[in-house]
Amino acid sequence: MSEGLELRHHTAEQASGLIERLVELYLTVYADGGEFHSEDRYRRQLAGHMQRDGWDLVTATVDGEMVGYIYGFPLPAETRWWGGIREPIPDGFTNEDGKRTFAISELMVAPDWRRRGIAESLHDELLAGRAEERATLLAEPENTPAQAAYRSWGWQNITTLRPGWKHAPTYDVMIKQNSPNRRPSACV
Repeated sequence: MSEGLELRHHTAEQASGLIERLVELYLTVYADGGEFHSEDRYRRQLAGHMQRDGWDLVTATVDGEMVGYIYGFPLPAETRWWGGIREPIPDGFTNEDGKRTFAISELMVAPDWRRRGIAESLHDELLAGRAEERATLLAEPENTPAQAAYRSWGWQNITTLRPGWKHAPTYDVMIKQNSPNRRPSACV
């Protein structure tokens, strides 16, 4: 892990003052991401996600500079998260009740700060102590470094999903079973 790294949880209310920094880092990470990764679309996504019950953001800073973040939320019973999922999937796989699955929507680290264990620290901090039985995320199939990291952290690839949003790519659907003995680290 990077020396001086500080991880901090934020509720939606606490994160409202960080929006510009979150968007700025997103645009840096996805500088060549095309129309799907536009500022306008991301601002709308972020605003919508922050309204979800249980939304949680963990930021990583070094000397006050935001170098990465991760956020997610529990999937409600009437979720659109699974829209566009490809069959076959296990029976009941998409059944949600607001307590079954925690969805990680974004995990990113600034390019100059990668390969220092920051993504894994963010990941572990967000998932530590979660009550849900599993977590899910959508990973771009061609992002081989992320795919390898997720697998090394215990994620399994289940199927693919293409959201119904304009310009949306097809993602790999990944699942990680909750480890009930995990506890949060000493987080600022």
